[in-house]
Amino acid sequence: MKNGKITQLAVPAGVVGIILLLVVPLPAALLDVLIAVNIIGAMVVLLTTMYIRKPLDFSVFPSLVLVMTLFRLGLNVASTRLVLRDGYAGEVINAFGHFVVGGSLVIGLVIFLILVVIQFVVITNGAGRAAEVGARFTLDAMPGKQMAIDADLNAGAIDDDEARRRRSEVAAEADFYGAMDGSSKFVKGDAIAGIVITIINLVGGFVIGMVQRGMSAGESIETYSLLTVGDGLVTQIPALLMAVATGLVVTRATSDDDMGTLAGSQLTQSRSALMIAGVAALVMAAIPGIPKLPFVLVGALLLVAAQRIKGGENAATRASEAEEAASALQPAAETPEMLIEQMRVHALEVLLAPDLVDMVGGSADQDLLGRVKALRRKTALEMGYVLPPVRTRDSVDLPSATYAIRLSGVEVARGTAPRGRVLALGEGLDGLPGTTVVEPVFGLPGKWIALELRHSAEMAGATVVDRVSVLITHLSSVASSHADRLLGREDVRVLVEGLKQTNPSVVEELVPGLLSLGEVQRVLQGLLAEQVPILDLGRILEALTLRAKVSTDVEGLVEAARQAVADVIVDRHREEGVLRVLTLEPATEQLLLESLRPGEHGTQLSLAPDRVEGLLEALRARLEQVESTGRQAVLVCAPAVRPALRRVAALAVPRLPVLSYNEVTGTSLTIETVGAVGVGHAITA
Repeated sequence: MKNGKITQLAVPAGVVGIILLLVVPLPAALLDVLIAVNIIGAMVVLLTTMYIRKPLDFSVFPSLVLVMTLFRLGLNVASTRLVLRDGYAGEVINAFGHFVVGGSLVIGLVIFLILVVIQFVVITNGAGRAAEVGARFTLDAMPGKQMAIDADLNAGAIDDDEARRRRSEVAAEADFYGAMDGSSKFVKGDAIAGIVITIINLVGGFVIGMVQRGMSAGESIETYSLLTVGDGLVTQIPALLMAVATGLVVTRATSDDDMGTLAGSQLTQSRSALMIAGVAALVMAAIPGIPKLPFVLVGALLLVAAQRIKGGENAATRASEAEEAASALQPAAETPEMLIEQMRVHALEVLLAPDLVDMVGGSADQDLLGRVKALRRKTALEMGYVLPPVRTRDSVDLPSATYAIRLSGVEVARGTAPRGRVLALGEGLDGLPGTTVVEPVFGLPGKWIALELRHSAEMAGATVVDRVSVLITHLSSVASSHADRLLGREDVRVLVEGLKQTNPSVVEELVPGLLSLGEVQRVLQGLLAEQVPILDLGRILEALTLRAKVSTDVEGLVEAARQAVADVIVDRHREEGVLRVLTLEPATEQLLLESLRPGEHGTQLSLAPDRVEGLLEALRARLEQVESTGRQAVLVCAPAVRPALRRVAALAVPRLPVLSYNEVTGTSLTIETVGAVGVGHAITA
């Protein structure tokens, strides 16, 4: 039978055996074995709690406490039966009653009462309170943790599997601390039961000895009382070990090391503390009447330990100084390759103020570099192109708590992310201390608050975002709005070569016979400029092949590509299966068609400035009217006027998508007209 099968059957069989202890008499020899198992088992549990790195590593502990408590109570019943019936309960209890306490009833009772006080008053009460507080704060923090997971998922920092794993871990943590709160009551009840059983055994043994066995009062007390004390000790010791294990689990903080390693490293981190303690021990040894040897020995050990720490620090300092001196003596080899690398302009850069460098290399979900990697993956899967590597470096020129985002060496965005703070977004933040700001991407009012106030902000209904998420969201917005500039010629070559592996005929027919790689790049840039994904590159290149046989005009090629992926464009803008559209009034649309003129960068609207301003004002007013109802809308117009109108509309309402009739009518969906845009007599025929 495999080990897994044995374990699976052993636990239920053990629980059934514990129940049998309550009703079936046991021989004394078997009771000795079970008492040994009880003591050593409790010791194993205690040692295990010292080597776990986080409480959830020992998630079975609450159930184990219940089983071990029931086991001890079963042994109490079995031993009581033997003591009262035979006046003998095995060698282990006999040894504890005579040898361990020296055969003295008074000493045995004192030791037993001391153990009970230690367990019941000190350890059990403290562990119970820690478990109660831990359960309360864990349950209170659950909504915030769930929101943080959702924020990371939406930002692309984690995938669905990781989000599910984190949610399960949060739920398991809440269940664990709730169970620990209950299991601490088992330990407390166990201590009370031990006292009651001991009192019953003392009284019952005294009565049985005198009434049934004809013993004198002294003989009855000597025989039964010592056995009762021994019985109490052999069950109280493992109960004390389990109480200590409970306290260690509920007070254990999550870390990367076990308790012994942490205690050793943290207690020896201060040489001054050890030296002061050592000197204090030597001073106490000099006090008249105080024994010299113990304090001198302890003081000497502390001073030796402090000296060893000093020696280690000096060695590390000398090694560091030697390394710095050696590097300073070596001349800096400024090779042409190094200079070229320093001269190179990076497509995308993030500059951090010196006090924000800690954002790089933090925990898995708070590491800036790891989140940038997740952002690149998210962009590739959603938009169809690979975001160029993001260079991250510090800059002493930036103010404190400030970061800057550069595009091709030019700063395009700037924000703040104060150290030790989180951004609370929403209303009702007036009562919280902090710096009031406007969120850089969505323009929401917010406040940078201390980490300790995160729970208070969440209870007030605010959405709390960590500073790495703020920076990544800002970087994602910049990359999205400048996607056309970030798509380089080499990126297009890689995309085309990748498509050639699966669809070679499309690529070979188009490039370079009909279009050059540069012309394909301009088309893809035109799509990305309007947030159109280029994931379906095969369909896009097929449409370009057909259009290029007629004309290689870039504007016409972009419109042909848009028509090919019209379903994707429409799907990005519909809400709950409905596409809400704004249209142009017939007179306005007719005049725009008549005003079209060819230009170097595509068709242009040849209108007077006041007429352009009137058109933009009408578009802005209509869009704000729709957005005030919590809905989004797109502008639909004739295919011929769409490119020129989109360029004009981007000047005033860049968030307004402009689609053509062909793109909308080519898909099967529900269309809801939410308004018609006209400029009255600002535009007349």
